[in-house]
Amino acid sequence: MKSNFNQKNYITSQQPEQQWSLSSSRDLELGSLSIPVDRTSEQYLRICVQEKVSQGDYALAISLLNQLIALCPDNAANYNNRGLIYFRNNQIIEALCDLSLALEIDPYLDSAYNNRANCYAAQGELAEAIADYDLALDLNPANLRAWINQGITFRELGLYDLAIENFDIALIIGDALEERVYPERGRTYHLRGDWNCAVGDYQKGLAILATKPELARYRSKVESWLERLLYPLQSI
Repeated sequence: MKSNFNQKNYITSQQPEQQWSLSSSRDLELGSLSIPVDRTSEQYLRICVQEKVSQGDYALAISLLNQLIALCPDNAANYNNRGLIYFRNNQIIEALCDLSLALEIDPYLDSAYNNRANCYAAQGELAEAIADYDLALDLNPANLRAWINQGITFRELGLYDLAIENFDIALIIGDALEERVYPERGRTYHLRGDWNCAVGDYQKGLAILATKPELARYRSKVESWLERLLYPLQSI
């Protein structure tokens, strides 16, 4: 089944996350290092990858990960990370290859299942995506991204009740990613025809998004959803 999928609506495993060895170096600037650094070392390369991803320079990040994989060909996290960046760079086939390799090396890497599911969804292979989200959640029931992404996929399939259940569970797990959960649940209520619930969730999401300028593009999307609900004739 093909869908009008926009991969930016889905939530990839953020960088840095558990699959990154240097998760504590998120805000580390290379110029602040006061000790000599081997520019071919794993540590240096990982810092550079994180820096380039944060700058949106995916091509160079992939090149650096190629070097990391050459150094550590049996490290599943490196393939997962390169697959994630391929996905963000809209290189879906390459992403699928890397994520499948990551899972061959480490079949317990839940973030790789989430990322691969996003790739399947991008190709319109929604049943395969649902299956991979299930595997991610079997391994890690607290994987919020997998709950949210699977909810979006259920919605793409018109399974609104299942989608809302996913978003409800995500909110029960914790308050992280509420800026995504409320709008996506609101969109689901909207499509299901529960307009009061939709408006409430859109407004909650927008209130949180107002404090997150880095998500301005997503906020505009949510505002357009709310506008279509409140002023349907103007949106035609």
